[in-house]
Amino acid sequence: MLDVRRLRLLRDLARLGTIAAVAEAHSYSPSAVSQQLAVLQREAGVPLTERTGRGVTLTPAGEALVRHTETVLAALEAAAATLAAARTGLHGTVRIGAFPTAVRTLLPAALVALARDHPALDLMVTELDPVAMPDALRERRLDVALLHDYDLAPVVPDPTVDSLPLLDETVYLAVPEGLPVADDPVHAARDADWIVGTPGTLCHTVAMRICQAAGYQLRARHHADDFTAVLALVAAGLGVALVPQLGAVQPPSGVRLVPLESRRRTRIAYRRGSGDHPAVAACVAAIRTATTGFLT
Repeated sequence: MLDVRRLRLLRDLARLGTIAAVAEAHSYSPSAVSQQLAVLQREAGVPLTERTGRGVTLTPAGEALVRHTETVLAALEAAAATLAAARTGLHGTVRIGAFPTAVRTLLPAALVALARDHPALDLMVTELDPVAMPDALRERRLDVALLHDYDLAPVVPDPTVDSLPLLDETVYLAVPEGLPVADDPVHAARDADWIVGTPGTLCHTVAMRICQAAGYQLRARHHADDFTAVLALVAAGLGVALVPQLGAVQPPSGVRLVPLESRRRTRIAYRRGSGDHPAVAACVAAIRTATTGFLT
């Protein structure tokens, strides 16, 4: 019988690419990971990995086993959900991850409702950039996550994650009051200083792409990830920025919000197979209720 813990290591090797990265993710030593993978290979009876220079890659059999592993892990999540549903009442820790504007606008009402209706649940919130959410779910650092993408920067679905649509938002170009805005506001901002997110974040990527689609490379003058700070910089006349609707609920004076055709799309995500877990389902329901009519 193949050991599930060793299958997780093989799955993470396929995802992370190196023994050292797998060891770090699991707080193991590299030699311990290598030993466990060697045992798994003996259990399987066929080579699962092979040396390529200084690295290790999966053989076709190893890649096939990883695909089966995702199915096995999803089935285990579903089994745990079934057992949890057989218990009386909801209890235990639920780790919720969300991007900053959702933490500020959507989550408070959902958390209050969950605490009222399920007082034995221990709710923990972590603020994360959406690009980090799938790994956090997979590594069980989160149980439920609010993540998003943009139509200009769609995210490839992660096979280890299930999700439900939650919210579609207008994206605005935030400009200082009085700055002329043409029919194509992004193109009109080609000579402006831009306020963008930290490189590597989804917001930074979207700003780069929306300007590329308008035919130019933006000039990033300031970097800020909090939309309150972004709008304060815009109000001070220090540049223009992209701001989604949730980030522009209470814009300061001196800012004009010009709606664009681009959309930001938010989803509620959880590990594949865990959607029927009562605690996960309760969180999803509370978040969806808190979101209903929020932007209307």
